[in-house]
Amino acid sequence: MPDNLRIALCTYRGNPHSGGQGIYVRYLSRALVELGHTVEVFSGPPYPEVDEGVKLSKVPSLDLYRSPDPFRRPRLSEFRDWIDVLEYGAMCTAAFPEPLTYSLRVARLLRARAADFDVVHDNQCLGYGILDVTKRFPTVATIHHPITIDHRLDRQAAPFLRRLSLARWYAFTRMQKRVSRRLPKVITASGTGSRDATAELGVDPARITVVHNGVDTELFKPLDNIARIPGRIITTTSADVPLKGLVYLIEALAKIRTERDAHLVVIGTPRPNGRVLQAIERFDVADAVVFESKIDSLRLAELYATSEVAVVPSLYEGFSLPAAEAMSSGVPVVATTGGALPEVVGTDGACGTLVPPKDVGALATAIRDLLDDGSRRDAMGRAGRERVFEMFTWLKTAEATAAIYRDVIATC
Repeated sequence: MPDNLRIALCTYRGNPHSGGQGIYVRYLSRALVELGHTVEVFSGPPYPEVDEGVKLSKVPSLDLYRSPDPFRRPRLSEFRDWIDVLEYGAMCTAAFPEPLTYSLRVARLLRARAADFDVVHDNQCLGYGILDVTKRFPTVATIHHPITIDHRLDRQAAPFLRRLSLARWYAFTRMQKRVSRRLPKVITASGTGSRDATAELGVDPARITVVHNGVDTELFKPLDNIARIPGRIITTTSADVPLKGLVYLIEALAKIRTERDAHLVVIGTPRPNGRVLQAIERFDVADAVVFESKIDSLRLAELYATSEVAVVPSLYEGFSLPAAEAMSSGVPVVATTGGALPEVVGTDGACGTLVPPKDVGALATAIRDLLDDGSRRDAMGRAGRERVFEMFTWLKTAEATAAIYRDVIATC
């Protein structure tokens, strides 16, 4: 087996400004290259940012959900083959076709390059085309968390008729269950993610290895030239969905503001007339909430540096890069006990405070107590950064991931 591996890293979408998939692909690929490996990223749109030494191979699609015209009707000239027809037809029936159609496209590309790679790493596509890839290459997949959990939480928050359309939208999770059970190796970012991959998807626990995600500690760090702004709270949410629990944080902010000054910076974009904007209007906090959308990493690091408390109000997280980024930035964290958040933040109260999901009163109290205690915030910030260096660096992630590559190569 060669010391330096040739890796195909596959991601069906790699948005660098929304969600964690683009971040994972960028930093994992960079760290693997720093270890001496060769990495080529195969991504559907929106395409990720990659660093020097990493090759990006774009896997075009119809890009039916692009901003600012999601669910668009493509021109006839845009259709190139039967996969494009399948993609558009599935969208017209309210399904989400990207994992399937990307997997078919990337399988076709890799079929023609059988001699170019030692291992293929699928980043939670879990489409049927990946099973074709496994016939030709040793294959590893990362499951950040089972999307069946998103479906369940969305259904619980939706009116009856909306639940019918959600069932169609999330129909791809049946495919992901079938594919994930047949993969030789699966990576999850936490022990919680490992248990949920077994419980939700039926993956054999013997084929799962936990590898924590990392944080860019050089980017996300305390900045001595930027002062913390009194009363500033920050939260990151990739989408206006029930899973992220932002509506509970909006209500908690309203409670806090009855006793002291506080304002919230949200890294993300709310849906027009969605639940978050409705909550902001209902609790009359429009003057205390600012949305920062599509910002680069430097701007995000600056916003962490200006914040006194970071909040992760999610009902579930398979890992939580925002919590780890905040800790690396020296910001104390208030998080729920949903999913893997206790694994990231710790349960001893040194780096942050944990509260039950959906408990607005506990959330408001925890945030207010930290805003009122500067020395406690400072101690938590220092402890959080130390925890990141001990557990959550991209070098550690890449080393552990490369070891899994070697294992699957040796056993295939």
